[in-house]
Amino acid sequence: MLTSLLLAATVATASPAAADIHRILADRIDSQRLSVGIVVGIVDPSGRRVVSHGTLDTTSKRPVNGDTLFEIGSATKVFTSLLLADAVARGEVALTDPVSKYLPETVKMPARGGKQITLQDLATHTSGLPRLPMNFAPKDPANPYADYTDAMLYEFLSGYELARDIGSQYEYSNLGAGLLGHVLARRAGMTYEQLVEKRITGPLAMKSTFIAIPAKEKARLAAGHDGELNPAANWDLTTLAGAGALRSSTNDLLTFLAANLGLEKSPLAAPMTGMLAARRPAGAAGEIALGWHVAKSPAGNEVIWHNGGTGGYRSFMGFDPKKRLGVVVLSNVSTPAGVDDIGRHLLDPSALLAKSRTQVAVAAEVLEKYVGTYELVPSFRITVTRDGGRLFAQATGQPKFEIFPESETKFFYKVVPAQITFGEKSLTLHQNGRDMPARRIEGEVPPPKERKAITLPAETLERYVGRYQLAPQFIITITRDGERLFLQATGQPRLEMFAEAEKEFFLKVVDAQVTFGDGQLVLHQNGMDQVAKKMEK
Repeated sequence: MLTSLLLAATVATASPAAADIHRILADRIDSQRLSVGIVVGIVDPSGRRVVSHGTLDTTSKRPVNGDTLFEIGSATKVFTSLLLADAVARGEVALTDPVSKYLPETVKMPARGGKQITLQDLATHTSGLPRLPMNFAPKDPANPYADYTDAMLYEFLSGYELARDIGSQYEYSNLGAGLLGHVLARRAGMTYEQLVEKRITGPLAMKSTFIAIPAKEKARLAAGHDGELNPAANWDLTTLAGAGALRSSTNDLLTFLAANLGLEKSPLAAPMTGMLAARRPAGAAGEIALGWHVAKSPAGNEVIWHNGGTGGYRSFMGFDPKKRLGVVVLSNVSTPAGVDDIGRHLLDPSALLAKSRTQVAVAAEVLEKYVGTYELVPSFRITVTRDGGRLFAQATGQPKFEIFPESETKFFYKVVPAQITFGEKSLTLHQNGRDMPARRIEGEVPPPKERKAITLPAETLERYVGRYQLAPQFIITITRDGERLFLQATGQPRLEMFAEAEKEFFLKVVDAQVTFGDGQLVLHQNGMDQVAKKMEK
């Protein structure tokens, strides 16, 4: 997810001291309430520092520290790519090996233009595979990867057609990274977790990094929370473990960064260096090496980094090879902005922190004035409700979220980067750089339009099957199963569509409609009509 940050107006001129770091964490937790516990670790030639603030959960008095365990999410991908680099150094595999070489013969790996997807293509997110497989439909959205099996992975790969040339474009893919971990584990004849322990955490003496937390260590696990500080379930990645299954501590990750920086002797020095040699363009992200992203800091230095997030945690780890400085930041709350800005700021003080939004107290009678339904357009409304001294906003077809006052008229969300300003019988939604006014509807709210599904022949539905590009990083994939048509947007589950005319369809789980045209579709949602062009196979 790409999140735009509003930046503070001041620029630090030196790396913050421990007291300054603690103030940053206290502001993030106590004032902004964007986490429950955060741990920061710094390593450089002078040694290590760990600064923490907050607790393991909202009811606990136990403070987080350098040994507290967190889910690190997609930061796992760096470990997966290190397994690849290490296997290359051992002469076990080559970066140019086709992925199909390490899959069962019954699996038909997607190919295009006479080229096959290689191990390096997976590690650099340039394989052409989507962010998630189209048959990814979690039974439990709170633990979305738990029920995705090897058989489902093989079924998807065998039936998928690449929409663009292999290696031609960066597209971040949990599927690709998970597949890389899967085939490397198959090649080694062990589980992904066993391979990580044998090749990485064992040699580096990282005793607090694992997938399945030993019973005696579970008390060290910080509880995960969503953006509203409600408890969030832990994620269990099985088949796609290489994409984000690891749990770790700040101290362990500092050991990992110290080895990458050459601050400590390591048997993995050669493959760690080799990871950074193979690079491809990654658009706004800069460059992509094997697993690591490579970007320029505001000061012009090269920063090697990766972040991660699950349903209840956010992570950042990165290092500046020139300064020989490494930073880890772990949080037990999942918010869109995460803790990336803290990590980048500690690597380069001229990288500014996200703007602080401070919650203030507003009287219940003031909040009551805002209760009502506000219409942006006929098909998109925001309903504002009050529960005591708390205010909530619910947009059409979306869950209800609490909004927090920073003044009597200005409120902000914590789960998404958006704000609301209330006026006299109106509100303005500020999101994605747009200011969208909505008037309050007086009287009874009219019911939504009733839609009636009809049946269309399979041959008509087949004309709509394909991939449609709404934006460079946002693809809508249409698939057919008999006389049923499905839509899956990048990074989202597959949803069934229902026909109400030959070219017009609607979804039932969200208030959205799709109209098919000549070589395109139009997505009608939230009062907007967005055109997506059909991509050539």
